Amino acid sequence: MTIFNSPSSPLFYKALEVKNLLFQGCNTFLQLKHVQGHILRFGLDQDNYLVNMILRSTFEFGNPNHARLVFYQVEEPNTYVLNTMIQGFVSNNCHSETIEFYTLMRRDGLAPNNMTFPFVLKACARLSDFQLGVKIHTHVLKVGLDFDVFVKTSLLCIYARCGCLNEAHRLFNEMPTRNVVSWTAIISGYIKAGRFSEAVDLFKKMLEMELMPDSFTLVRLLSACSQLGDLKTGEWIHSYIREMGMGTNVFVATSLLDMYCKCGSMERARGVFDEMVDKDLVCWGAMINGYASNGLPKEALELFSHMQRDKVKPDCFTFVGVLSACARLGALELGEKFSGLIDKNELSVNPILGTALIDMYAKCGSITRAWRTFQGMMERDLVLWNAVISGLAMNGHVKSAFGLFAQMEKMGIRPNGNTIIGILCGCTHAGLVDEGRRYFDSIQRIYSLTPRIEHYGCMVDLLSRGGLLVEAHQLILDMPFKANAVVWGALLGGCRLHKDTHLAEHVLKQLIELEPWNSGNYVLLSNIFSVTGRWDDAENLRLIMNERGLQKTPGCSWIEMDGVVHEFHVGDQSHPLSAKIYMKLDELSTELKPLGYKPKTDFVLFDIEEEEKEHSLGCHSEKLAISFGLISTAPGTLIRVVKNLRVCGDCHTAITLISKITGREIILFFKDLLGLQLTRHELNNLKHQNLVQEERIFTSESFQLCSTSVNSKLSNLNMEYTDGQSRVSLSDVVSDCARRWFQDTLKEAKDGDSSLQILVGQMYYNGYGVSRDTSKGRFEKSIFGLEGLRLSDKRPGYNASD
Repeated sequence: MTIFNSPSSPLFYKALEVKNLLFQGCNTFLQLKHVQGHILRFGLDQDNYLVNMILRSTFEFGNPNHARLVFYQVEEPNTYVLNTMIQGFVSNNCHSETIEFYTLMRRDGLAPNNMTFPFVLKACARLSDFQLGVKIHTHVLKVGLDFDVFVKTSLLCIYARCGCLNEAHRLFNEMPTRNVVSWTAIISGYIKAGRFSEAVDLFKKMLEMELMPDSFTLVRLLSACSQLGDLKTGEWIHSYIREMGMGTNVFVATSLLDMYCKCGSMERARGVFDEMVDKDLVCWGAMINGYASNGLPKEALELFSHMQRDKVKPDCFTFVGVLSACARLGALELGEKFSGLIDKNELSVNPILGTALIDMYAKCGSITRAWRTFQGMMERDLVLWNAVISGLAMNGHVKSAFGLFAQMEKMGIRPNGNTIIGILCGCTHAGLVDEGRRYFDSIQRIYSLTPRIEHYGCMVDLLSRGGLLVEAHQLILDMPFKANAVVWGALLGGCRLHKDTHLAEHVLKQLIELEPWNSGNYVLLSNIFSVTGRWDDAENLRLIMNERGLQKTPGCSWIEMDGVVHEFHVGDQSHPLSAKIYMKLDELSTELKPLGYKPKTDFVLFDIEEEEKEHSLGCHSEKLAISFGLISTAPGTLIRVVKNLRVCGDCHTAITLISKITGREIILFFKDLLGLQLTRHELNNLKHQNLVQEERIFTSESFQLCSTSVNSKLSNLNMEYTDGQSRVSLSDVVSDCARRWFQDTLKEAKDGDSSLQILVGQMYYNGYGVSRDTSKGRFEKSIFGLEGLRLSDKRPGYNASD
């Protein structure tokens, strides 16, 4: 009942006065409560019309709890009052309360109408309560509202949102009139189900019906193009947006920017960004993350500096992008600076930001900081666990990664496919073929997961690096889906390592079919030909590249110094300190010769004179960057360099010795076929003592740990062999967390039955044991690692007294 139906009532004019106050609008919640006081004083608190107006205003002020108190003072609320409560709760994201009041409406015998069901169904969709949605659908049919366009669109939304596309499409086809909301709902359903191509087709049909999409429809369609990587369709939608004059909409523009970034068209993305008049935080973050994810870390950091100059306060999403850029550049100092900015801006380190921090520290070689960040996280999701497991693996802590994986399982956290990828990468770093096979087999057998192409790629990489090229090739042929370029590239990398030119030529044919534009594949095979002395074949391949307009990516290295990233190219003389850099290189070259270093000219991939080859090797960009680091930092300072291409064997050997003679720890990141690779160079040289017959380098899908540095305090590890008379001291023994086969490295005792004494001392050890056989008097296969674990962490059977 309402007093406005009774003009003769003495309260009519009082009610009219209150109504006028409400229509004039209340600017604050306090003013609204003042009007509510009038209603109570005049005894109008049971008037449904006035109560309805009070409720609407209360919800607009975002105070659903107060609205509930007002409602419960009404003795006989009608359908309109309950509809207001239902709509208000939905608008304030109180979806459970929406269902509660819908139930109350039915319990009180009030009939819901076409203004009730759309909001109740929206609440069901937001709650993902599909079963309740089906029950409400039944109620809709009973009251005969199934042909109402708004109700039917709401039904379509919940079926589409819950993935029941067949039912959603049936409802869509039954609709006599379809509005923009209906089209957007069905398109969104297909996008949510991952059926992006069909969503784009529906959008085209919508335009054929001469319906103009709203900004929400366009945002969803651009999302589909992003997921598909469909740049062509994205550009077509962009042209439509320009034609309709909707480019100024900040949500549409940001979606366009994001689409171009995810399709790899950074120039177009920057064009959209620069055209935006009002740039909000979301578009800044999208552009920064776009640069970072497309391998343009310097541009990401420059844009972040621009953002700071414009006084735009960064959020967690923005910091994820800049931390990713730091990880790409190996810029630990900058990463630590941004970590400080996160604290300064009082941002909560959620699992997403925590994952970015862990990833940055791990890829910059600071696994201690990565581990500390992980330990400090109060909330740990699976992605965070995956990040620290991968970080440990890529930094050589394979046993620790395995242990953390086991701990995660004990805590009831079920691993996903990405977790297994991290573990397989760890196996690849250490050359643990048998363990890799076991984890690969467990994907289906134990975890009931379907192996993805990334898992097969890791296994192919592991087998290839281990010299099992035939098995790796067979695994590719047995895959349940067609191998992509990454998988074939892993096998090609193994062919290069083991100089198998016959298989490499076969692999290249596959790669050319998949990536005819990728010059790296041609270059790698050309390198294989060059290393094996097939100069004519190498030259022919490079001629083919020239004919097809393919160019080799030039080598480039970066080093961070006092927060500034310096860039070097092969033979670069553009740096202000170029003269001093080359002088330092000449000095190092002189110091290396007494250690037996001789340039490995087989890594110069052109048939030129030996002297020219030696000069060419000395000018590689990573050597220039390291030389700059040596002259620019104090003795003992760690040097961290990033290279965009793989490191040649000569540089690997030279940098190992440079690390030794300068007493510096050198960390070198470089890019391999499968992504960014990590190397740590030893402080000691094994080969001059003939301790290692073969040195193998193992890479993984994400990172490669070629060699490790050992704490300088432990660089003189003494291993003594005693036969009762003679004693041989083997010093400077370290290893590189790759498979090292110590076969017959110590001579058998003359009498054949002497005991072997190994004085290990305190060493950095990753838990794979110093295995010995005293009856045979020789080392068995051993794997040493980067960091030390407690003795309790060692492999079962390891005796501390050994």
